[in-house]
Amino acid sequence: MPQEQYAHRSTMQTSEGPQVYKVGIYGWRKRCLYFFVLLLMILILVNLAMTIWILKVMNFTIDGMGNLRITEKGLKLEGDSEFLKPLYAKEIRSRPGNPLYFQSARNVTVNILNEKTKVLTRLVTGPQAVEAHSQKFEVKTLSGKLLFSADDNEVVVGAERLRVLGAEGTVFPKSIETPNVRADPFKELRLESPTRALVMEAPKGIEINAEAGSLKATCRTELKLESKDGEITLNSAKIKLPNLPQGSSSSAGSRQKIYELCVCPNGRLFLSQAGTSSTCQINTSVCF
Repeated sequence: MPQEQYAHRSTMQTSEGPQVYKVGIYGWRKRCLYFFVLLLMILILVNLAMTIWILKVMNFTIDGMGNLRITEKGLKLEGDSEFLKPLYAKEIRSRPGNPLYFQSARNVTVNILNEKTKVLTRLVTGPQAVEAHSQKFEVKTLSGKLLFSADDNEVVVGAERLRVLGAEGTVFPKSIETPNVRADPFKELRLESPTRALVMEAPKGIEINAEAGSLKATCRTELKLESKDGEITLNSAKIKLPNLPQGSSSSAGSRQKIYELCVCPNGRLFLSQAGTSSTCQINTSVCF
């Protein structure tokens, strides 16, 4: 380069000063960046406020959340609680002195499972009935005395007295075995079979006793008192057989009211006015 040109260029640089090159974001880019930073800060503040509000509403504490508290003995729920899925727990109990409620819109089912998740015992309380599915069902007192038991073979009532309060009494479709059938004091006892026969059997005897009242046995067709190896005893101050047919009166017995009880060969009983001798043979026409 010629000396004159170099000297001229150097004089121009010294006269104008050093050139500065600006580095950064200017203009609308800078404004957009500030806007996004400000929007991000607003979102962070809103998120923090929402988190604090949720913690306040749900009552989050160090001990638990809401009505749920974590204690040394397990979980503690206060107030009403709703479970949308199955609940698995070793023990569920209420606070001392307070009842425990299970409420459902349809039914409440309690299942007892074995190691293979097979149902062994099931208790279902529904709107129509309460069902218990198990091999044996027992009801006991606090002292352990058996009050009621039911299984496939038998039903046992362990109470001292079985009282049925139904107006229609108790219906047994088949036989009943009991050592004693007794009514309440000052109440009558009625054994009735409206459409079939009433049969009472005992290997050593049947005792029918009415200590403070009368005893009445009625039927529609036949009433049989049968003793195969023993005898039938009618022990009373008065024995009345009303509505028995009477034989024709004789001239000798027309003035008296003394009758003779006669038995026909077919077992029919009838009355005949007594005479000096038996008048049953005279009135044998009643037997036919």
